[in-house]
Amino acid sequence: MFGQNDRNLLTLQERCGISLVARGDQLMLDGNPESVQIAVDLLSTAIESLKRNPDIDQADVALLLKQDLAAHDERPGMEIQERVVHTYRTAVRAKSHGQLAYLQAVSRQDIVFCIGPAGTGKTYLAVASAVSALKRKEVSRIVLARPAVEAGEQLGFLPGALEDKVDPYLRPLYDALQEMLEPERMLRLQSMKVVEVAPLAFMRGRTLNESFVILDEAQNTTPAQMKMFLTRLGAGSQAVITGDITQIDLPKGQPSGLIEVRNILREVDGLDFIHLSERDVVRNPLVQRIVQAYERHDGTGVEQEQASTPPSTDRAT
Repeated sequence: MFGQNDRNLLTLQERCGISLVARGDQLMLDGNPESVQIAVDLLSTAIESLKRNPDIDQADVALLLKQDLAAHDERPGMEIQERVVHTYRTAVRAKSHGQLAYLQAVSRQDIVFCIGPAGTGKTYLAVASAVSALKRKEVSRIVLARPAVEAGEQLGFLPGALEDKVDPYLRPLYDALQEMLEPERMLRLQSMKVVEVAPLAFMRGRTLNESFVILDEAQNTTPAQMKMFLTRLGAGSQAVITGDITQIDLPKGQPSGLIEVRNILREVDGLDFIHLSERDVVRNPLVQRIVQAYERHDGTGVEQEQASTPPSTDRAT
């Protein structure tokens, strides 16, 4: 609860502008009544979360206490901890309000676009939702796709069979899957083609029925590729498209299909656009500061993108 060397309590003090002293099993708070009440609400939420989920670690508590107070209700974080996605190996929880909106959109819409910087859990939460849907038998297979675009490097000739050549591009998807599935189950599901990881180019000409389809790194798709992918969905299928429009690796002058699709599909019912920001970064806290620094340097960060797009929880109508 307190964190290593009472780090979580120190964070709470700085964030709420209060004085906080721990003596035994008691906490004494001193400050103006409004700030003290906010701190009490945050502490109460964290305590209730720990009671319901004893496996919550220090990082989860720290994230809970660092939520943007201005955007929260009277019990910030309580709603977040109740949104849990159960996979075969672990239970995945939303750790920010942006992630909560993301999971809620995935649960109610057939197509969800999630746009945000690195470290916000775009791919991880999508894969967790897919595995959870497979576990509940809502879909009969999972298809994970990614464009085979090199991130500013030329890898040259890659030896081996076709699978060996495309494996480096798809490794992030395998990493997420390995956290959700036991090794034996993952091998069995892959051999049965229940779980398939493939380059985006392999999607052409296919119709995917009763499938949970994920397109990762969608900022590196061309408009034609994006259209091709979206028209693969068959009966009983669901799609999640993720990407970071600040890290496009397409050739200079080539438009991104993820940027273009926001304008094309904005008026289409039955899908959502979710925009995550640096406040939703759940990796090392330093990653959040790095994202903010790059946004300040570029002047075209996620916050500016949000100003010209619908709010993160808006539904396309």
